[in-house]
Parts: sequence; C-alpha cells; structure tokens
Amino acid sequence: MAQKYIVQLVDDLTQEPIDEGAGESVRFSLDGVGYTIDLTTEHADELRNALAPYVSKARKGDSAPRATSRSNGSASRAPKGDLKAIREWASSNGYKVSSRGRIPAEVQNAYNAAH
Repeated sequence: MAQKYIVQLVDDLTQEPIDEGAGESVRFSLDGVGYTIDLTTEHADELRNALAPYVSKARKGDSAPRATSRSNGSASRAPKGDLKAIREWASSNGYKVSSRGRIPAEVQNAYNAAH
C-alpha cells in the first residue's frame, strides 16, 4: 500500500491554511537574526510594504547575516587555518587541548586576547 504525505503551509499570522500557489515563505533578517515566516501573498505584500520605507533608505548588505549561537557571547570562531596555531599556543601556555575536535571557548578567548 502506498502512502502520500501532503504538506500545507499555514499563514503564521492568522493560522489559516494557505491554498496552493497563494502564499510563500518570506525570509528576512533584523539585528543579525534571520527569520522565515509563512504568509499568504496578501500578507507577504503587506510585510514588504511596511518595510519599504526602511529598505529604501538602507544600505544593501552582501547577504543576510546568519544567526549564531554562543554560550557566553564573547567567543568567536577561529578560521580553520588558525586552529593549529591556537592549539600550539594553548599547549605552550598551559592549556590542555586535544589534537582534534572543538577548542573550548575559554582557550579561544585567551588566544584572541593574547593576539
């Protein structure tokens, strides 16, 4: 026996089902956080019209910033090429770090502060 799964969008504002072809998922970002909202075409137009005065005065970015999660807000990810340097620095400065895997934020913060 075959099964058929049907996915139906629901307008996130009204919780009403969106007819096929009568809505969209709108992506936007604000304050460095990306959002996606499912809206009817009418509500999507309303959102764009509400933002239009701000968008027309804003500088266009390269792309929407990606939201990141940080445990303490002060650690920053090091580029992959720097991981070896961080491990070497950590070992020579009394920190215990494994040769593979994630480098603790405490060690990255100390490395960043020293450089």
